[in-house]
Amino acid sequence: MGRIGSGTAVCKRAVIIETLWYGVGICIRMRVIAVACHFETKRGKIKELYCCRHLKIMPIQVLSEGKGPGSYVPVHLTRIPIALISSITDCANKIVKGKVLRKGPLVAIAPDDFILKIVVHEEESLLNVSSQYPSINVVLFGALAKNFSQDVNEEDVVVASGFTVGKSPTANKDNLHPCNLLLSGEDARIYVYSQQPTLDPRSPVASTWSSMPSSEVSRAAKVSKYTYVQLGDLKTGSTVNVYGVVVFFKQPFKSRGTDFCSSLKITDQSNHKIGCTIFCEKLEDHPKIFQIGDIVRMHKVKVQFFNNAMTLVNTFGFSVVTFDGAVDGAVEPRTSSRSFHFDEEDQQTVEELRSWAANHDLFPSVSALVPLSAVQPKDYFDLACQLLAKAPIDTTCTLLRVWDGTRCPHTLLKVIVELNVTEGPSSFSKEKENLIANVLVYDNHVEFARQLKPGDFLRIYNLRAIPGSSKVPGLTSSQTEEVDHLAFHLHGGTSYGRGIQVLPEKSPVVQRLKRVIESFAEDVEDYRPEMNDSALLEVWSTPPESLDGETMECNTERSCSHQIQLVTLSELKHSDPDRFYHVRAQLSSYEPRRLHQALKLFCSRCTIIQDVPDEELVAGIFSEAYKHSEAYSAPAWALSGSINLPRDSPGSPQRAVSTHLSTQLMTEGKTKELVFLMGTSLEETCQLAEGYQNIVPVTSSSGHLALLDLSAPFLFRGRKRYYGCKKCSEAAIKEPSAEGVEVIDEKIIAKALGVQLLQFVLLMKLELQDATDTLDIFLWKDAELFFGVSAQDVATNQDSQNSISQTMDSLCPRDGSVDIL
Repeated sequence: MGRIGSGTAVCKRAVIIETLWYGVGICIRMRVIAVACHFETKRGKIKELYCCRHLKIMPIQVLSEGKGPGSYVPVHLTRIPIALISSITDCANKIVKGKVLRKGPLVAIAPDDFILKIVVHEEESLLNVSSQYPSINVVLFGALAKNFSQDVNEEDVVVASGFTVGKSPTANKDNLHPCNLLLSGEDARIYVYSQQPTLDPRSPVASTWSSMPSSEVSRAAKVSKYTYVQLGDLKTGSTVNVYGVVVFFKQPFKSRGTDFCSSLKITDQSNHKIGCTIFCEKLEDHPKIFQIGDIVRMHKVKVQFFNNAMTLVNTFGFSVVTFDGAVDGAVEPRTSSRSFHFDEEDQQTVEELRSWAANHDLFPSVSALVPLSAVQPKDYFDLACQLLAKAPIDTTCTLLRVWDGTRCPHTLLKVIVELNVTEGPSSFSKEKENLIANVLVYDNHVEFARQLKPGDFLRIYNLRAIPGSSKVPGLTSSQTEEVDHLAFHLHGGTSYGRGIQVLPEKSPVVQRLKRVIESFAEDVEDYRPEMNDSALLEVWSTPPESLDGETMECNTERSCSHQIQLVTLSELKHSDPDRFYHVRAQLSSYEPRRLHQALKLFCSRCTIIQDVPDEELVAGIFSEAYKHSEAYSAPAWALSGSINLPRDSPGSPQRAVSTHLSTQLMTEGKTKELVFLMGTSLEETCQLAEGYQNIVPVTSSSGHLALLDLSAPFLFRGRKRYYGCKKCSEAAIKEPSAEGVEVIDEKIIAKALGVQLLQFVLLMKLELQDATDTLDIFLWKDAELFFGVSAQDVATNQDSQNSISQTMDSLCPRDGSVDIL
């Protein structure tokens, strides 16, 4: 089967799959959300999955190189010889330098998504390292591939950073390095130095490319010197270039025409404050201002006199670059401009403005940014947060479910929405729900909210905390009135800078936010956690298996009837987030082949998945408990007695074992509802379980009754066995409370005994393939729905086990036969 570009390292990306089984084949609809993906069932219900290496497509600011690859390559990056690269190489802060020997064709794998393969040769010796592999394959993805194809030639010298290392699938054919370099995502960059004998003075001597959304790339390494005018020297009617510190701004809003309009006010060392009005058709062309104190650089703005004051308005050729205003912060340009100039003088100007602004009373002494833990009723405040989910309320209102890792001290408004309209998880654990705030955004902000993706980090400006909120607009009577709850509203309009901004991952605010959220990670795990692939592989009971040493191929096909455009597995791996995808693939293999090994035990509290103990281990625990029994005192609430076990054979001696019953249950006539049983083997316990509702095997320890080691079942209910988590349980023999309870089930008994109940789950590893790629997936969260049986039934019911075997045999026949719909 063919693979695009880099082979296994790129093509093998394990994810967790939900249930999608139609007829006699596999067909999935999927949308990718940041590092999380969602599968959608045929009925439209969205299920959650998680990718271990899904690429994040984010803009990267581009700097021109001027004098070649070495002149502005960040100083913290160190060069590594190609000879020393291996699959275990730590690529962090490393660069590779070499000449482009070969440049392959640009391959379009989706609209505006590309892949390109090149060969880079290291000519000069580094650290006296020699190798038979001085050349290596480099695979580029996305806009980075397109830009490289257009602007870099063979024989050019390049420097690559932000790469990962994978195994080269073509090493045996091309005799190049056994590994290859993969460049994709926000950190991938290439610096190139053109080796042409003559240069057009208008062309760059060196440029930097990155995976930016724009199809263009920064080209301004050699440009005319820009002249900047201080704000105090502006002349009406002139067109100028300026720097300034932001003292006020409004987020872009839709104007009466086709453009978006944003307004801001800036100042500089001249102490003049000048208003600016920007009209641009695209939101990304507006200044990316996140807070007061940011620094902007604007080219081609015209000075006008309006309302008795000078104003700057953008003209033809306008461009803007924004920088963080924090002193000693990284000088990283924020822009979507297709070309811009930035050199050491520009950096010095930014740093001078930072220092000047820090030494003058330009900004409010109290930050407008307030965490949820400090919000008070009637406050107007800015909130930095992460978006977890969103849902439309009506045409004028959208719900955003957000958190910042802190807990609001006030009772917050609850909003009920339909599950099928929610984008992102529809529910969370109780602990996490306590940290989530419901934000209602109105009017013009609704349009911007539609573009937001769960997982985005946001700054919401001029949010209002309203006490005594009642019904949410657009909802029916199912939404109860909550007059004493605090609600968060983002009203329509742009007054006081009101709006929403998506913050970049490298923003200092986001970095602080991540640290706070991560500090609460153990306390806010969901019921079904976002387990990564390595965690799932750790609980895998057997190594990959195959029949007769060969991989089994399967051509079973299934289909569905929706209208979403079909994409290949290769396209899926490099797809944009927050979109639906339709993938048609075959199941080529699966693990484990011994399907009983797919049955696991899962703890919802500590999120551990473990194997089901085998019969030999459990029998040994019962045997040890019988051998080491000691004198004990029965609990005061227990009524002690004995049960005669069935004879092994006619004439064999009859053996009696100790039992303890609940006095309360005895008085209610429930003599067989619950029995504490001591001194039996595993086989004997299973025999007695057929005649009693619940059997709890016990032993004696330190003069008291105690449960057996929790590696063994703590409860038998007929043929069903129930296990407890060793880590999360605080086991002790206590009398269950049965007051007002008709049936005593496993949950009541587990709670009384201090046992954290483990759940049976199914966990399988499947390999999908199509003509372009393969994809490893973990099937577990909705495996029961996929197979149409419960994991608990699989543990005890042969028919359920057979059903799974038949399903897998139909999807991947052992004889490799073709079953096409």
